[in-house]
Amino acid sequence: MKGQTINFALALVAITVVAALANWLLTGVVRAHAVRNAILDVPNQRSSHTAPTPRGGGAAIAGVTLLFVALAAAAGYLPLRLAVALFGGGALVAVIGWLDDRHDVNAAWRASAHFCAAGWAIFWLGGIEYIRFGHLGVIAGPLGNAIAVLAIAWMTNLYNFMDGIDGLAAVETAWVGAVGAAILFLGGAPGLAIVSSALAGSGAGFLIWNRTPARIFMGDVGSGFLGFMFATLALAAHKTATIPAIVWVLLLLVFIADSTITLFRRVLHGEPWHVAHRLHAYQRLVRSGFTHPQVVGRILVVNVLLATAAVVVFMRPGLAWPMMLCGVLIAAAAYALFPAFGYLMLRKLGYCGTAASVVALLADGQPHQAWAPFYPGRLT
Repeated sequence: MKGQTINFALALVAITVVAALANWLLTGVVRAHAVRNAILDVPNQRSSHTAPTPRGGGAAIAGVTLLFVALAAAAGYLPLRLAVALFGGGALVAVIGWLDDRHDVNAAWRASAHFCAAGWAIFWLGGIEYIRFGHLGVIAGPLGNAIAVLAIAWMTNLYNFMDGIDGLAAVETAWVGAVGAAILFLGGAPGLAIVSSALAGSGAGFLIWNRTPARIFMGDVGSGFLGFMFATLALAAHKTATIPAIVWVLLLLVFIADSTITLFRRVLHGEPWHVAHRLHAYQRLVRSGFTHPQVVGRILVVNVLLATAAVVVFMRPGLAWPMMLCGVLIAAAAYALFPAFGYLMLRKLGYCGTAASVVALLADGQPHQAWAPFYPGRLT
């Protein structure tokens, strides 16, 4: 038994490596196609890049991952219903994303496709009518299914919103996929662990092309697909492997928090939520003078802390709410303190007026402007 466990763990590592190599090769093919057919992301005032760049590289991610979904089902590791949920919904999201990368599909049609994919997934998962919070549970009935559909559709979109600088979505995918695969493996969900490993490898392979300066962008075909897959994996694990969905919320909390908070702020200001912008926290960091790798590196540090909280929840479900609170505090502290090590700077400057202005700006929802005195000339 122990030998089988070790062999399967090694197989997951091999799947990750193979998926990475396959994505590295296929992304080159997709890039050549994008260049030949002028499938380019042209910079505008909302962009974080300065030169036209091929997009649609996520087609390789979708293709490789869906192949592993099919193989896991054929080998008997992934139940057919789960495979159909992941493959059918993922394919639909990828197709509408590819069309959008090429032809700019209307937002209403994109949203309709995302909700259809989410509904498809929940149908084949058999519904999510029982919601667990640590050791507590709530029988939600049809409301649980509606919440689950909304969660998948939102995750599909927010992953797209967070794919705005070089390497960010690829690193997030590699990290969350790897940690998620380990948790799923230990939680007795080998088929889902295979899919998560494939996602991790896909993110790593794509990162070779997407690191600064990016030679190709993921595009909607990749970002939307990844959001759908992670959301569906979380709900599938919640339903079939008794792994709390909060584990995945913690793993993805940086993306969830940044995009959700930004969405609410834009809605409150009467701005169209689906229009591209540069108001996410990670975009503000770039505008303040940090390079893309610096921002991605800082987010990865936060992800390590959040993954620690996620592992604690997996091992001790009764600590779900305390760990969720810790995760929120970690994300909030990171959002406020990334631009500077505030306490060191306050001690260096040594007067209360600056401290008061920092507190006021933080309270006013302007954390990056708050640290302007510590980084003169960096904010734009």
